[in-house]
Amino acid sequence: MRIEAKTLDEAYLEAAKRLNCSVADINAKVIQYPSKGLFGLFSKPAIIEVEEDIQRDIEEILPEIEEGLKNLFKKSCFDIDKFEVKKYDEETVYIKIDGADAALLIGKEGYRYNALNYMMYNWINQKYGFKVRLEIAEFLKNQEEMLRNFLGPFIEKVKQRGYGKTKPLNGILAFLALEILREAFPDKYVALRERGEDKYVVIGDRHGDNSGNSNT
Repeated sequence: MRIEAKTLDEAYLEAAKRLNCSVADINAKVIQYPSKGLFGLFSKPAIIEVEEDIQRDIEEILPEIEEGLKNLFKKSCFDIDKFEVKKYDEETVYIKIDGADAALLIGKEGYRYNALNYMMYNWINQKYGFKVRLEIAEFLKNQEEMLRNFLGPFIEKVKQRGYGKTKPLNGILAFLALEILREAFPDKYVALRERGEDKYVVIGDRHGDNSGNSNT
């Protein structure tokens, strides 16, 4: 299935909508990166191809990924010397990296983390067909703990009303919130939505989503 959109994010969201799944579950190949062109002329849309790939055994690819990571950081300006690559679940590779420059690699408000996470996902998903859970030092763990506390009152509100919509969430927080809320509401429709640059999670009934009326 080939999908065109103005941006890669929009293409992935459209694919998730058509397949009725999470963006993180999509196995896609980027056919064309978007371009604004010159003075608005000759612009190009983002094009992705979503397909079923025959995956290799996840345990088999872990040494390849670890070696690739070590080679990547040998050529970088960051002092990163600790690498852990293991199976997280049947669909996901867990990667933990650490070192003297871990904080610099995360960046202010996690902006470098988000960029690296996006790069890792594209590399591993396109080449091997697996998702990625990236940890830098304890950043992901701390973000998840913070988000679980933040979402606590929202989850209680959804239990009472039956539906809800989070406030806009940036970067990895949106995908962590999706994971946490799917865990909390396994029998409901829980999906990632995007409006402009804002990402948020909506919750509603599987047959008739009525989740657009509540914020945290």
